[in-house]
Amino acid sequence: VFAGPAASPTGRVAALLAPGGGERLSRKHVDDYTTFVAIYGAKGLAYIKVNERAAGRDGLQSPILKFLPDATIAGILERTGAVDGDLIFFGADEARVVNDALGALRVKLGNDLGLAETGWRPLWVVDFPMFEWNAGERRWDALHHPFTAPATEDAAELLANPGDTLSQAYDMVLNGTEIGGGSVRIHRREMQSAVFGLLGIGPEEAEEKFGFLLDALRYGAPPHGGLAFGLDRLIMLMTGASSIRDVIAFPKTQSAACPLTSAPGIATENQLRELHIRLRNPATPRA
Repeated sequence: VFAGPAASPTGRVAALLAPGGGERLSRKHVDDYTTFVAIYGAKGLAYIKVNERAAGRDGLQSPILKFLPDATIAGILERTGAVDGDLIFFGADEARVVNDALGALRVKLGNDLGLAETGWRPLWVVDFPMFEWNAGERRWDALHHPFTAPATEDAAELLANPGDTLSQAYDMVLNGTEIGGGSVRIHRREMQSAVFGLLGIGPEEAEEKFGFLLDALRYGAPPHGGLAFGLDRLIMLMTGASSIRDVIAFPKTQSAACPLTSAPGIATENQLRELHIRLRNPATPRA
């Protein structure tokens, strides 16, 4: 069942324990959750219902049990800490799909089962991957941005193992909402050049687009980093609003229009000429 994603370098197999879910969630609930995770690209949602853990395989209920040896079942129960009455969900796919699907399901289960704690619960999210593989373009993409420093200070180590390298990026999360984020920045030229190379940016392109930065790093820059907070998101949580639009002084519409100033307005020909912009009307289809 899980062999393909487990063997793939870009795959992941993960389990999510729903305490008391075996007693409180019906098969219809499971079907609804299966539909829910499909939004995030999951092709299905395997599960194991724990009726009587002490009975081993005979105390479990799931259509996937026939594919799992006893040692694997024992390992799953041990790692999840499942007890009688619990429900274990599984994700097995590309790592990004599993992370997105089970992450969203975790929040939904927490609310549905009344497991979410009250009060303010801030936390730091750290140890982000430095890159993610872009299968379509056959190259690495920066998960944060190209100027985030990797956890290693050795450029050769980064080039040898980019997929397993962590970054020095961090997010501040409050009650499940990101309210701030930042990173330590690259401050050495050779490391910045190595990152550009992994992103498919060759020396000539790097010099053309980022030569000013590479020159500055060559002359020397101290280690530096920062953090940017989203005040509107913090106010949203403090007021109990459901959207930051409710706490922004002059929110834009979904089409980026401003109800207060009626922007964007119509640009005159002279304004367009100053910006070297020419509008071309669509060709009229021939009869």
